[in-house]
Amino acid sequence: MSQVADQISRDLVDAQKARDEVKVSTLRMLAAAFKNAEIAKGGELSDQEILDQISKSAKQHKESIEAYERGGREDLVEKEKAELAVLSVYLPDQMGEEELGKIVDEVIQSVGASTPADMGRVMGAVMAKVKGRADGNAVSAIVKSRLG
Repeated sequence: MSQVADQISRDLVDAQKARDEVKVSTLRMLAAAFKNAEIAKGGELSDQEILDQISKSAKQHKESIEAYERGGREDLVEKEKAELAVLSVYLPDQMGEEELGKIVDEVIQSVGASTPADMGRVMGAVMAKVKGRADGNAVSAIVKSRLG
C-alpha cells in the first residue's frame, strides 16, 4: 500500500475515534474511490494515481460549491467546503500564479505557440508539467491571457 493511502487509513481511524463525522465520511468516500480505481486498474494504485484520485475528488467538490452557491444552498456549500478542507491536506501545495506564469511562458516558447488556436497544445504540455500542483482553470486563464 502506498504512503498516501496508509496515511489516509490512519487518519480515518483517528477521525473515527475523535467522532469527526465530516472527516470520517470524506475519507470513507476517498477510500471507496481508491478501491474502485484499483478494481478498474486490476492492481494496486501508485502514489501518483492516488493523488490523481484525490485531485479529482477535490475538483468535484469545487464544482459542487459553485453550483450550490448559484442555487443559494448555503448549507450544502458549507458541507462541501468542509469536505474540501479535509481533502486538501493530502494534495501537494498549489503553485503560485507567478510560478505558473513562468511555466506557461516556457511551454509557449518551446511549442512555438502564438495564437489562441494553439491553446490545446500549450494546455496539454503545461498540465503535464504541473501535474496536481495547479488547477486547470487557473492554467487555462493564464494561457488565454498569454495567447489571446
